[in-house]
Amino acid sequence: MQHGNRSRAPILSRRDWTKLASLGVLGGSLSPWMSALAADAAAQTQRKKSCILLWMSGGPSHLDTFDPKPGHENGGPFKPIDTKVSAIQLCEHLPKLSQWTDRMAIVRSMTSKEADHGRGSYLVRTGRAPEATIQYPTLGSFVSKELGKESSALPNFVSVGPYRSTNLAAYDAGFLGPQHAPFIVGDVTSALAQQQAPDGYVSALKVTDLRPAAGVQPRQEQSRLELLRGLEQSFAATRPDVPVLSHQTAYERAVRLMDSAAASAFNLEDEPTKLRDSYGRNLFGQGCLLARRLVERGVPFVEVSLGGVNSGGMGWDTHVNNFEIVKRLCGVLDPAWATLQGDLHDRGLLDSTLIVWMGEFGRTPKINGTAGRDHYPLTFSAVLGGGGIRGGQVIGATTADGTAVADRPCSVPELLATICQAMGIDPHKTNASNVGRPIHLVDYNAQPLEGVVG
Repeated sequence: MQHGNRSRAPILSRRDWTKLASLGVLGGSLSPWMSALAADAAAQTQRKKSCILLWMSGGPSHLDTFDPKPGHENGGPFKPIDTKVSAIQLCEHLPKLSQWTDRMAIVRSMTSKEADHGRGSYLVRTGRAPEATIQYPTLGSFVSKELGKESSALPNFVSVGPYRSTNLAAYDAGFLGPQHAPFIVGDVTSALAQQQAPDGYVSALKVTDLRPAAGVQPRQEQSRLELLRGLEQSFAATRPDVPVLSHQTAYERAVRLMDSAAASAFNLEDEPTKLRDSYGRNLFGQGCLLARRLVERGVPFVEVSLGGVNSGGMGWDTHVNNFEIVKRLCGVLDPAWATLQGDLHDRGLLDSTLIVWMGEFGRTPKINGTAGRDHYPLTFSAVLGGGGIRGGQVIGATTADGTAVADRPCSVPELLATICQAMGIDPHKTNASNVGRPIHLVDYNAQPLEGVVG
């Protein structure tokens, strides 16, 4: 299956190898080739799933992206376009993604009751409404807990360019503890300052201080680290609270990165210029490239945000000039996401990498007096693609005016249960919470969407 022109040669499938062998193309060199194929097959069966979350900060309009309403006044000026799957249409500003709908399940019937950015983000990212007593973990944290390796040099949860100001807890590990908190790349404060420069994203994506200071010899460095570790362990032994453990965890992560070749994952300069251009020379595009490099090295969960530091706040929060802003955001989203799909496909990683697209809610179908759309949780869309997903289908539907769910309503917990199922995680497994009560990963009453994973 081909999806556009790629800079890499396609990876041969097992079927391709068999054809070549039967035609005698491999000749006397068949044995080493088959040995390599056998090793690759073994590696593939052992490979765990990864997830890349494309988080749309601010709440994107379903009508202007994945659920167009042509011919209705609520539909706005954007035209729908046909896609690789004849029954599915998308917004005209997603032309590259239109060629990947055969690998996507588009959920058009998402619904919730949370219309506030902070509460909505918390709900969609944890599966629970905020409450005073229990500190629920975000999706990336419980994937880190279930699929991550404690000894890994790379973090098990990486967040690129998040905009966390609306609700810090929505991005936190909660009762799972700081070892499952996200490793932040593209800090919102520094990235907002840097994005004024044409290549500001380059600095934002740098992981700094991974080398010893000038003049520090390896033995000196090791002695200093051992001294620090001893002091931290002694301090933590008498003060085992979250801030102390978080500080200790941060240092341990940094030391593991410094002591390994794993830090090269963050060196985007290793990638071909043409491929980097294809992703888009911006924080989101290069963040998607970084996500591919990380899952390629076994990181189980990476999220890349579009809307926060990429657009000076919550970019999809389009109360004013919705159509102008959405067109610009789609101009960033479309090439980055489509290239990510193709890059993963060409490297044999798409079947083991789940891609999720979602935001905290949708936007009003009715266009307001400033050509904008306001907060609207009653109907919105989410997209699942890649690993484990039966593509080429739409789940649920909204009414002709986009204001209500008409078929197969999908709650946030049901979506998260489906994500878990696609990744081979039991959504009803429990963890001990900060109040001592066992808590399911996803609400026990929520079941995965039928027919989406397979």
